[in-house]
Amino acid sequence: MADPTRISNPVKWTICAMASLGFLFDIYEVLVAPLVLQPAVMELGGFSPGTPEYRYWTGLLFWIPPLVGGFCGLWGGYLADRFGRRRVLVWSILLYTVSAISAGMSTRMETLLVFRALCFAGVCVEFIAAVAWLAELFPDPKIREAVLGYTQLFSSLGGALVAGAFYFANRYGGNLPAIYGGHSAWRYTLISGLAPAIPLMLIRPFLPESPQWQQRRSEGTLKRPSVAELFRPEFRRSTIVTALLFACAYGAAFGTVQQSPQIAAGLPEVRQRPTSERGQATAGAQTMQELGGLAGRFAIASLGLLIVSRRALLRVFLIPGLVVTGIVFFYMGTTSLELFRIGVFIAGFFTIAQLTFLGNYMPRIYPLHLRGTGEGFAANVGGRMLGTSASFVTTHLAAMMPAALPGAQLSYAAALVGIGVYLLALVLTFWLPEPPEKLPD
Repeated sequence: MADPTRISNPVKWTICAMASLGFLFDIYEVLVAPLVLQPAVMELGGFSPGTPEYRYWTGLLFWIPPLVGGFCGLWGGYLADRFGRRRVLVWSILLYTVSAISAGMSTRMETLLVFRALCFAGVCVEFIAAVAWLAELFPDPKIREAVLGYTQLFSSLGGALVAGAFYFANRYGGNLPAIYGGHSAWRYTLISGLAPAIPLMLIRPFLPESPQWQQRRSEGTLKRPSVAELFRPEFRRSTIVTALLFACAYGAAFGTVQQSPQIAAGLPEVRQRPTSERGQATAGAQTMQELGGLAGRFAIASLGLLIVSRRALLRVFLIPGLVVTGIVFFYMGTTSLELFRIGVFIAGFFTIAQLTFLGNYMPRIYPLHLRGTGEGFAANVGGRMLGTSASFVTTHLAAMMPAALPGAQLSYAAALVGIGVYLLALVLTFWLPEPPEKLPD
């Protein structure tokens, strides 16, 4: 195989392209939830926004799939260390492709919950294996930092594309084939996740394995991974701090900015619109959120090449993000749709950038045989299982907020949750280890 430090190799460019498409599809499937949950719960359960039943089911659909996905993602990282990055990637794509279609065909709330959980399981496994694969392909620190940072830009593009798909389904769904005799936009949007999965399934099985992992496996020197080893003295601090930082980043994303479609739908000016136009308004809010996230990912990927200290780099986004979160969700989210869209763009900028930071940081702190396992623990136990519970907290905290309309209650709750997790993340940066530039062996 060609020198793994030469990015010009066509195979490496193909891997980067497939990884970018994989990151796009991951977030496409994750961020479809804030768009489709309201119409899906109203159709399948017959529950209206603001009722206890509605809060119960939206809370479950926001929280249980990431919880299941996080558990599977932890062991997916272990399997990637044990059996290889490429093999795990292929099976994870197949899982969430089938689950995405099945979720769109659901006829009961319980069925929708099961298939959304399976879809998250595939997404969580795919992300961990892809990051380890890319990091090991580019040992040069600057090239690796750039590759990991810029391929993750496509995650936010996935969020913008799913908002576009939801807008299209709301506007033109009546021209599409009927599903169970109807033209529900949320069903078409869930099923549309099949499209980016097709090239992944066709190309990824033929791409090479991580050269470092393959060499160790062939030589018989590859150590067996272990979750318990993550808590040995040399790794314990990194394991705990990064898991908590992932929890904060996902808490800010799920508990705050990803509530924006439902907050937008609850604004008085939007509530007065026809159903199809309300769907367009919520899609517009998510589009602005994801465009802000795209800009944030680009900014942190670029600054990561200039700022040596990882602590300083993360604080560049945490400190202003703390202030912005309060302004956007205490004020803008209860004032007007146009003002809220601007605010959500800014909030998305500071929040989503943290996920790119952590994606770049994690491969640098664990040796080869623990890389997938360590990333799997931090991103999935910390982020997916613990952090995403913020959405459950936000939807239930909303009932206690002093506002007349459900949308305003949700916006106030999102502000409180967002400020809390930003403050915790800022405190955690004082314990964040500075990693070596070279990947540990």
